[in-house]
Amino acid sequence: MNEIIRKRKSIRKYDSTKLDNNILEEVKNQIEKVTPLYPDIKYSIEIVDKAKRAFGINAPHYLVLRSEKKEGMYENIGFIGQQLDLYFSANGLGSCWVGMAKPESNPKDSLQYVICISFGKPAEPLHRNLSSFKRKSLESISEGSDPRLEGARLAPSGINAQGWYFIAEGGKIHSYYKRLSPLLGKMMSNLAPIDLGIALYHIASESESFGFVKESHLPEVKGYQYAGTVVS
Repeated sequence: MNEIIRKRKSIRKYDSTKLDNNILEEVKNQIEKVTPLYPDIKYSIEIVDKAKRAFGINAPHYLVLRSEKKEGMYENIGFIGQQLDLYFSANGLGSCWVGMAKPESNPKDSLQYVICISFGKPAEPLHRNLSSFKRKSLESISEGSDPRLEGARLAPSGINAQGWYFIAEGGKIHSYYKRLSPLLGKMMSNLAPIDLGIALYHIASESESFGFVKESHLPEVKGYQYAGTVVS
């Protein structure tokens, strides 16, 4: 398994010092290298210094992720953003998905704001032991056997809800996210597909080859929405 997946943690305490411009340029270069889950969905990633409603997180920098309004947009953003989350963790920087945060301002374009990721120098331990992860068992989030599912199990999620479900069969992994009530609010109901996208990137990082397609006549999982199937 990817070594960083086994030890990453969400960092909520940061050194307030802004990162050196050279480091920020490296982050921008990494942003250009990410691979989307859905190449046909337009998205943007902006680095900003402030965000509203970050709820106790005071980081020197934030990534603001926006997307074209299209089916699969939330899974796509989760998949893209987790590449950067793991990049930060592998390069001495802390980061955290901040679901309720908002950017200070919005550009005048057609892309919809989705979510923020805080990042900067950590003011707490950057990594943790595998035993420190608080996660559901594989049996409660999946059926069938595939070694890549352990990477998905360790993925971060909003309020640690782990609102995903996987069915592994014949080298494929059918992927679902939990349907949440609209009464919980738009942001909360969107977290489940974002979280699935995050988990899917962990699966991708454990795969020799990775594809994600829609299949038909799949088993239904009560309370969950089918998103797509991982294929090699």
